Amino acid sequence: MHWFGSFLTGGKAVLLKGTKPKYILDAVSQEKCTIVWLLVPWAQDILEAIERGDVNLKDYELSQWRLMHIGAQPVPPSLIKHWKTYFPNHQYDTNYGLSESIGPGCVHLGVENIHKVGAIGKAGYGWEAKIIDEKGQPVAQGEVGELCVKGPGVMTCYYHDEKATNEVLKDGWLYTGDMAMQDEDGFYFLVDRKKDVIISGGENLYPVQIEDFLRNHSAIHDVAVIGLPDKRLGEIAAAIIELKPGAKCSEEDINSFCQALPRYKRPHQIIFDQIPRNPTGKIEKPKLREKYCGTRLVEAQNRG
Repeated sequence: MHWFGSFLTGGKAVLLKGTKPKYILDAVSQEKCTIVWLLVPWAQDILEAIERGDVNLKDYELSQWRLMHIGAQPVPPSLIKHWKTYFPNHQYDTNYGLSESIGPGCVHLGVENIHKVGAIGKAGYGWEAKIIDEKGQPVAQGEVGELCVKGPGVMTCYYHDEKATNEVLKDGWLYTGDMAMQDEDGFYFLVDRKKDVIISGGENLYPVQIEDFLRNHSAIHDVAVIGLPDKRLGEIAAAIIELKPGAKCSEEDINSFCQALPRYKRPHQIIFDQIPRNPTGKIEKPKLREKYCGTRLVEAQNRG
C-alpha cells in the first residue's frame, strides 16, 4: 500500500538489507532515495547514532531526501521534534491502518499538517471514522473511546472464524481495538490499544501517554509501560526502561523526573531491562507481561 503511488508512476523502490542506521543512510545516499519509510525504533537509532558520532551525515548524499514517513504505532511528538533538528527540511507524514483494512490509509495525516504531529490524521479518501464508548455510542469530542473505520478496504471476514468476525465487524464498521480521541480540528490521536489500558484504582491509564513522557528523559533509549496486578488498586503501572548505551540512571532519577506527571499517572514500579519489539517495530508487551506479571501477582497476594 505504501508503494502504490511510486508503483503506479514507475518509481523505483529500494528494499533495505538491514535496519542499522548505517544501512539506512547508505541506501538513501547510494540509491538517491527521496522518500523513506521508518519505524519509531529505527528513527530513534539513527538519532542516537548521530549523537554518538557513529555516523556523520556529511558522509552521505542526503539532499534529495524530502520526506520521512513513520507508521505502525503511535509516534512520539518529541521524536519528530528531535528529528527536525538534524533534518530541518524534511517533510513528515504518517498513516494509520491495520491488516483488516488492507493496511495503511484509512486515516491519514498529510504533509501539510506537521503542526499536528502526534496525530494520525483524518479519515482517508473514501473512508469514514468514528470513536465510540463501551455501549457503541459516539463519544464527545476530546473524549477517549474505540476507533472504528468504514470504507472500501475493510475485510470481508476472518477466514473460517465467524465468531471473531462478528466481534470486529458490525454494520460495516471495523472495530479496531485502538483507543483514540478527536481534537477540536477533527484530527484523530491514538491513545493506546484497548487491551493495554491499565485500570488502577478506578482510573484509566493509557501507557502510550506515559511512554511518550518518559522518552523525553535524556538517558532513555526505549520504554514500555504495562499493568501489573495489585491487590489494593487492581493494577499498577510499571515502566520497563531500556537505557542508552553507557547511560547511567537510577530508579530515584526516574521517579524524580516523573514528578512532572499527575500523581495517578506516575509509574509505581521502575524496571531496567531490554524492550522486545517485533519485526514491525511494535513493543511485544505480552512477553513483558509474561515475564513480570507472575512475580508481581505473588507479591500482591503475599501483601494481602
